[in-house]
Amino acid sequence: MDHQLKELLESNPLPQRPNASNFSARREYRAAKLREKHHLRYIPGPIPEVTEHDRKIKVRDGAEITVRIYQPAKSAAHAEGSPLIVQYHEGGWSMGDLTDEETNCRLFSRDLGAVCVNVEYRPQAGFIIGGGSAGGNIAAVLAHVARDNQLDPPLTGQYLAVPAITCFMPPEDMPEQYRAEYLNHPSVTPSLDPILQPDVRNPRALMKLLGADLDSPLFVPFLYRDAPGGHKDLPPAYFQVCGLDPLRDEALIYERVLREEAGVKTKVDIYPGLGHYFWTNFPLLDVSKRFVEDTVKGVRWLLENASQGS
Repeated sequence: MDHQLKELLESNPLPQRPNASNFSARREYRAAKLREKHHLRYIPGPIPEVTEHDRKIKVRDGAEITVRIYQPAKSAAHAEGSPLIVQYHEGGWSMGDLTDEETNCRLFSRDLGAVCVNVEYRPQAGFIIGGGSAGGNIAAVLAHVARDNQLDPPLTGQYLAVPAITCFMPPEDMPEQYRAEYLNHPSVTPSLDPILQPDVRNPRALMKLLGADLDSPLFVPFLYRDAPGGHKDLPPAYFQVCGLDPLRDEALIYERVLREEAGVKTKVDIYPGLGHYFWTNFPLLDVSKRFVEDTVKGVRWLLENASQGS
C-alpha cells in the first residue's frame, strides 16, 4: 500500500458504509462523502478558460439525459476544428453523476483544446471516448459498437481509467493463457482496497443485483474476444491502473489482449499501492495530483495518435 495512503487511513479510518444491497442509501452516502471533498479537487469549480452549458438529450426509450458540454473560451485557437471527447462517469453503473468527470473535462478543454461532452447516465481532429470504472466499461463497450456500426467520423481513441473489463469474471472462465496473471480477483487474493474491499466479497452477486447480463459483451467487453471481429480495428487505448484495485488484472490483461492479439496501440500508467478511484477519495495524496496530470498527458497521446493516423 502507498505509504501516504496508509498513514491517512490509520489516522482517519473510513466509516462504516450502508449495505451494498441498499442502493438508495449507498447513493446518498457516496454523494455526501464526495460533496465533502469536492473543494479539495484539482479543479473544484468552473474556470474562465472554459465555457460550460447543459443540454437535454432524448435517448432511444424516449427518456431524457443531461449532458454537460465544455468548450475552450478562446475557440479561435482551434480554427481548424477541435477534438471531441465524450466522458462517462464512474459509480458501479448505479451511482455517481456527471460531476465525477468535471475536472477531466475542464482540463481536456483548457489544456488540449477539446470540446468535451460529459454524459449523465440514465471531428476529424480526434474523437475520443472515455471514462473511469463503470464509465471505462461503457467506453470500452461503445468502442466496439462504434466499430461494428461504422461510426462516421470514427472514434480515434479510448480513455480507460480503472475500467471494469471482465466484470469480475470467475478465474476458471479466464482464457488459460492469462489465468496466471489474474491474481487480483477477490476469490484469489482478498482485497486490500480501502474503497472497494467491502463490496467485492461476492462481486458476481453484486453484478446480478444490478440486473447485468454477464454473458453479453455489451456489459462484459472482454467477451468481444470471442465475437466476430474480436478486438481488432479498435482505436488506441490509454489505461490507468491501480495496484490495490480488484479491477487491476482485468485491465492489464485487456491491455495485453488489445496490444498483442488485436494490434491496437496502447499506453499504460500504473499506480502501485493505491486503490480504486483513489484520486477522488483521497485528493490530498501527492500521487492524486500526478494522476490527474497523467490523465491529460495520456489523452494528449491519444490525440497525437489520432492526428498521425489522419
